[in-house]
Amino acid sequence: MAWGLPSTTSLARFCQKLNRLKPLEESTTETSLRRCLTTLDLTLMGMGATVGSGLYVLSGTVAKEMAGPAVLVSYSIAAVAFLLAALCYVEFGARVPRTGSAYLFTYVSMGELWAFLIGWNVLLEYLFGGAAVARASSSYLDAIFNHSIRNFTMAHVGIWQVPFLAQFPDFLAAGVILLASTFVSCGARVSSWLNHVLLAINMLVILFIIILGFVLARPHNWSADEGGFAPFGFSGIMAGAATCFYAFLGFGVIAASSEEAQNPKRAVPMAIIITLGLVAGAYILVSTVLTLIVPWHSLDPDSALADAFYQRGYSWAAFIVAAGAICAMNTVLLSDIFTLPRIVYAMATDGLFFQVFAHVHPRTQVPVVGILVFGVLMAFLALLLDLQTLVQFRSISVLLTFTFVAISIIVLRFHKSPPASSLGPARPVGSEQASAPEPGQLRPALRPYLGFLGGYRPGAAVAWVLRVLVASAITLDCVLVFGGSALHLPPWGHTLLLLLSSVVFLLSLLVLWAHQQQRLEDAFQVPMVPLTPALSILLNISLMLQLSYLSWLSLSICLLIGLLVYFGYGIWHSKENQRELPGLQAPAQEPGCTQQPTSP
Repeated sequence: MAWGLPSTTSLARFCQKLNRLKPLEESTTETSLRRCLTTLDLTLMGMGATVGSGLYVLSGTVAKEMAGPAVLVSYSIAAVAFLLAALCYVEFGARVPRTGSAYLFTYVSMGELWAFLIGWNVLLEYLFGGAAVARASSSYLDAIFNHSIRNFTMAHVGIWQVPFLAQFPDFLAAGVILLASTFVSCGARVSSWLNHVLLAINMLVILFIIILGFVLARPHNWSADEGGFAPFGFSGIMAGAATCFYAFLGFGVIAASSEEAQNPKRAVPMAIIITLGLVAGAYILVSTVLTLIVPWHSLDPDSALADAFYQRGYSWAAFIVAAGAICAMNTVLLSDIFTLPRIVYAMATDGLFFQVFAHVHPRTQVPVVGILVFGVLMAFLALLLDLQTLVQFRSISVLLTFTFVAISIIVLRFHKSPPASSLGPARPVGSEQASAPEPGQLRPALRPYLGFLGGYRPGAAVAWVLRVLVASAITLDCVLVFGGSALHLPPWGHTLLLLLSSVVFLLSLLVLWAHQQQRLEDAFQVPMVPLTPALSILLNISLMLQLSYLSWLSLSICLLIGLLVYFGYGIWHSKENQRELPGLQAPAQEPGCTQQPTSP
């Protein structure tokens, strides 16, 4: 039998499958997960997930190898990028208070294929991030015992000289991950309680570092005699900011835990904003005192804070810092293991990932299969891979995720809302007025001047302009990051490309602004759309371009593996696909709900 080319109809139907959306409906309180987390719980979980190796390890690495004392500027730039991304998370967390985080945000706005790739990307992000934290934690534990664990392992196993792999297998890091997975499998309340205890110790240690650090500060360490404030220049500061991005990776646990929050529409936005403010302040203050205690070039990248106090003769303070570092990194590890299986759970309940991961333990009410399976995989990565490889991969994964979340905000803001009966308390302003223009239509006041855009159906022009916006942002960032020499352009060509990409980016913003947006009364919305998410896209792409080509290669390979999983399983088992099959009725449950039997 001869195989012919697919018909236009079948190709169109296949493309529709890739772009089908998950309906944005009111999230009810029905869930198979236990709603037990308050605003305080979510805030402490977010802080515990954020303040870890980014403070105790990366601060020294960035200061010594990338930015010098200007590491505090690197942290500030990374904080601004995270603020823009956090605002997007806050809007989605208030409107879609369900487990799934960026995956679910993309599913309701951009389509199934993009949602799966982001969900897959987030899964890998937490998998590699947890392994990185475990390796950093084991290094501090080993330092307390004068590196006897490392020396014993290297003596009996040997030293590896393989790219991407560590010099020796880290059995301690793997054991820490397995122990943390056991605690998380006991339920959200148990892991939350342990997180609070470790976080309290960590906060006291950070306060101790800041106070004693300013007492021991030597302003001479920032002088020209020691290399100056920014010895690596602006490029070093930006490279440091791209790496410091890793230090803020934690507030996603708040959005991912919204289905277990008692009042998610209020608790999630509050917890995200409070967490980001407190964490950014802690990072900037600690990185400031670090290079004031000792010169930046004398820091030990592996244990900078503890080593800085040791160099000044305060060995007792170094021991306290090491204990705080271990507590901090274990809270981050707990949060990563807590969040990862919930992302997988959300994908599995939608049919895009293997159904076994949608199983919830009847007593602890947690996705125990996901915790155990991915806990073992995380332990395997921590056992074998190098810390720098793990950190770089997580940074580029999160920057990609945040870029898609920002794009999703623009798409959803110019998208027509569902019927008022399904939206619950957050209703479009003026929805009772039949004459009000739909979201995605040209503003009435601008129709006489931009009439050529008025002939498109609502949202069509926005979709095309958004593509142009992203393309111009990529071009502009490439010109700014690599310059004319790296792109092999003459000076006039570099200037012309810079001007063209800038003008196109600004015109795209103006055209988007000229269209009607969706307004909600009772839910938080990102201010100054489309400017805020557009700046987030621009800054995220710029930081991604600062990372090594090996990070890009690793990301590409992992995304290709994800595409194989989607086209081999997800596209055929998707819950939205089941709705489309002939003779099958749509499930009675709302799309955001889990596939658990309801009470009679």
